[in-house]
This record gives sequence, structure tokens and C-alpha cells, in this order.
Amino acid sequence: MPQTPIEDANLMARVAQGDANACRLLVQRHLNPLVGLAMRMTESKSEAEDIAQEAFVRLWKQSHDWQAKAKVSTWLYRVVHNLSIDAIRRKNRQTLSENDRVQISENTTSTQKTQDQMLHQQDITRQVETAISHLPERQRTAITLVHHRDMSNKDAAHVMDISVDALESLLARARRSLKEILSESRKDLLGAAS
Repeated sequence: MPQTPIEDANLMARVAQGDANACRLLVQRHLNPLVGLAMRMTESKSEAEDIAQEAFVRLWKQSHDWQAKAKVSTWLYRVVHNLSIDAIRRKNRQTLSENDRVQISENTTSTQKTQDQMLHQQDITRQVETAISHLPERQRTAITLVHHRDMSNKDAAHVMDISVDALESLLARARRSLKEILSESRKDLLGAAS
């Protein structure tokens, strides 16, 4: 069932009336992408889950003041973005343990992948994730919102509270940095894409 901003706005109106089921539906719709954004920013799954939970607590508490000037999803992304920045500043960018890394999703369309191919794909994904984690905070956020959360540049700029031009500049710098960081792995990356 596709999600629409109108459906979210209707659910939000119900949340404002104290409807816990409507709040649960919003959580079901938006929890995973919000945890994903927070995880990319904080590099900690447990921290990301706490941040997403806090965003929904704020949504519940502020629901009676809700005005549909922005999409619910955009508001949630912005709250998660701000909470993630606060968390990063608090913990001074601790390094990731291997257990907290983003889990590699497997391609289920091809059941005949050999174990070597799967390991190779996991290695490439790790390289890309590591390269993204080395980007400055704002560039990493811009890349995550636009390329991993499929937000439009306008929505991503709104979440980050910057202009669309500033977002596009961040994306351009991030792409240049990623290209430079990944230049040594270029043959592996191109080989995996073909």
C-alpha cells in the first residue's frame, strides 16, 4: 500500500486527537527509513533506533500543534537529522565496531550467486559505506537523503535547513570526494555493476 502525504496528514490529524493506532501506522510507515538515516549519520544502530524513537515521541507530544505546512515525513526526517547531529556532537564521532555496521542486503533475484561473488559484493558495499562514513557530516547527510532515501533535492534541502543550491553544492563535493576515495577500487566497483 503506497504512502502518500495526504494519508500521512490524515493520520496526523487522528494522532492529534489521541489516536494511538494512527501513531502506530505512522511508525510502521516511517521507522525503517528514519533509523537508516540516523544510522548513516551516527554510525550506531542502537543510537539510530533511540533517535528514531525520540522523533516519534516528539511527534506524539507535538501532534496537537501540528499544522500541515510540510509533509509529515519531511518533518520526521528533519527531527532525526537534528537529533543525529546532537548525538554526533555528544560522542565526538566514535568509530564503528564491525557489529554495528549497516547490514549488507542480499540480492534475492539471483539464487545462483556463488559464495565468492557474495563476499565480493559485501566487500564492495563495505568499501562504499566506509567511503561515505569518511565524508564530512553535511555531505554524508546530503548523499544519504538524496541517494539512499530517494528524497528530492527540495525535500532534502528542507530537512537540512539549507537552500537547494547549497544542497546541490554539498552533493557535488560529496560525489567528488567519493570518486577520489574510491578511485583505487574502481575496477572492483565497475566489475560488480556489470
